[in-house]
Amino acid sequence: MTTHHPPRRTTSTQSVSVQPDIAPRTLQRIARPKGRRPDATARAQLASILGPGDPRRDRLIEYLHAIQDARACLPLTLLAALAEVLKISQVEVYEVATFYHHFDVVKEEQTTPSPRTVRVCTTGACALAGGAAMADKLGALLGAEARVLPAPCIGRCEQAPAALVGAEALGRVSPQRIRDALDGTLCLPEHPAAPAMLDAYRAQGGYTELGECLAGKRTPDDIISLLEQAGLRGLGGAGFPTGRKWRIVRGQPAPRLMAVNIDEGEPGTFKDRWYLERDPHRFLEGMLIAGWAVGITAIYIYLRDEYAECRRILGAALAELPQLGHALPPIEVRRGAGAYICGEESAMLESIEGKRGMPRLRPPYVAEVGLHGRPTLVQNFETLYGVPVLLRDGPESFARQGRHGRQGLRSFSVSGRVRVAGVKLAPAGITLRELVDEYCGGMAEGHTLYAYLPGGASGGILPASLADLPLDFDTLQSYGCFIGSAAVIVLSQADTARDVALGMMRFFAEESCGQCTPCRVGTAQAARLMAAPRWDAALLQDLARAMADASICGLGQAAPNVLNCVLKYFPHEVDGSSKEHA
Repeated sequence: MTTHHPPRRTTSTQSVSVQPDIAPRTLQRIARPKGRRPDATARAQLASILGPGDPRRDRLIEYLHAIQDARACLPLTLLAALAEVLKISQVEVYEVATFYHHFDVVKEEQTTPSPRTVRVCTTGACALAGGAAMADKLGALLGAEARVLPAPCIGRCEQAPAALVGAEALGRVSPQRIRDALDGTLCLPEHPAAPAMLDAYRAQGGYTELGECLAGKRTPDDIISLLEQAGLRGLGGAGFPTGRKWRIVRGQPAPRLMAVNIDEGEPGTFKDRWYLERDPHRFLEGMLIAGWAVGITAIYIYLRDEYAECRRILGAALAELPQLGHALPPIEVRRGAGAYICGEESAMLESIEGKRGMPRLRPPYVAEVGLHGRPTLVQNFETLYGVPVLLRDGPESFARQGRHGRQGLRSFSVSGRVRVAGVKLAPAGITLRELVDEYCGGMAEGHTLYAYLPGGASGGILPASLADLPLDFDTLQSYGCFIGSAAVIVLSQADTARDVALGMMRFFAEESCGQCTPCRVGTAQAARLMAAPRWDAALLQDLARAMADASICGLGQAAPNVLNCVLKYFPHEVDGSSKEHA
């Protein structure tokens, strides 16, 4: 059998000869960029927006944000000028700009979108709190005064229903409250810089562990071994052992890079935002310790666009780091643009490189070939946030936490029908019933436990009869669920599992990057079938298997979990019979 090999890619060290039979005028015509030609006005406007400095291709998304912040949209004239400055095709700029939800590309002849945009969350806890109905009422109330858009989770689940007015987040909103906010902030004012936080953190012993590392009192192997002894696992969802990951990346050739994932777009997840608003330097110390231990050359922080206040707080904290007096690696904060898929590690790296957030095929893995083709340590915010305390108190202190045979602590983002929602630091292995009763003040008034999502949209749905299962890695798989990022959404007798599952499937269909057919088509078809009064269980099960087996990333692979759980645990909701308590 003959094996066909693809042609080898030409590298930058090889010369490419010009075919002699092509006339010079033809060559000139091919080399000229296609598309609209930017005029002097567009070039001048772009230069004013971007400011001084040499343009970089990997900062394309940052430049798009700068244009949209200045103009409230992305005019095609400025996109053409940006393509010219970056020396890339206009198609490349356009496809990136249209990939992300928060960018508004407009033509000159079109009406510029209103600079006042309200995004009302209609997913997860906000769906339970009537977010969709509020979006409809608000649209009728405001008319042409502002654009009202339904939005996926904006990370304010404990304050449901929530909305973004421009870039500013509001919780427990009503149509009148949003109207008042718009009337009082026609142009949302710049918030003052966050107060000094470094002194307060250092007064509590902060940066002691980093100082010991930089002073040679600890070695990288010491740090990695402590993480391995504690059994710390990545807390972004996958649960990969942290110490093993650091050791793998450290073993790769330099230069090595690091990317921190703060794009928590999973419906029901808000713990990263919660901690960043309260103690940013603890996270930065954990990040810098990781960078030192692994031998990182540069660090990129990927922060979701919905977290404008976190961006201000983080910027202020980073500005304080020179006061430590240590030589630290360069740190860049990159701003997401409203794409759930960029929570997947390789899609996040693509976005940091200024591209569409499309997951990469594996192998190679990002620990070997990651950001800009270099070995890359990708770590979640919460994992790094816990490192300084773990090193201070020792692995034994961390490991002896836990319940029901589990070890360690977990931060649970709890929302839905509970009395006190929020981030709850609790022992790993705690049950849902214990979590609600001991940490959330019980169920909300007039509500009884009916079901719960243990891991956000991806983690499945379990009935109240299974509320005594330990919540941790590896404890829920046999039930068709997983803990993921520990985004716990609690349902009551006022809700139905099928409606919640349908809402989550519609979320997945909207957020699919479209790269692979099983996910792109499967999520849309599943949502259509799940909207029927009576579900076609056999067809939905076949579709779920195809999505789980053939999708190339976790979005399509995990999307069927909510569907399968409804079929397994709540069949009375989909076969036309009346609802019963599970």
